[in-house]
Amino acid sequence: MLYTNLNHIETAEQLKKIISENENVMVICGRMGPMCIPVYGIAEELEKEYKHVKFYDMEFDNPESHIIRSLPEVRGFMGIPFTIYYKNGKVVKATSSIQTMDQVRAILDKEFSAPVNA
Repeated sequence: MLYTNLNHIETAEQLKKIISENENVMVICGRMGPMCIPVYGIAEELEKEYKHVKFYDMEFDNPESHIIRSLPEVRGFMGIPFTIYYKNGKVVKATSSIQTMDQVRAILDKEFSAPVNA
């Protein structure tokens, strides 16, 4: 289990349901390591601002996370976390390794639009 304040995804079926029922979804698939923890913190902070986006985490070592680890968009990724952005059930962006607040915000704004009250 990941010790974050994000909503947790534990099964591939749960992920499928989430991305089919929500227009904008960001999933961080990682561990409690030095490259992942800052990304969870950024997502926790942005979750309050980006109300039109659903933020989740998924444990990289969970066998169920094969649904993320086997995406064509992550082929060749060398570092974790894998951060996947889904729009209307489709992957629109995928990143790996540590990201800054500005990098994550730029992706959210481009793929899902900026918050209305920004």
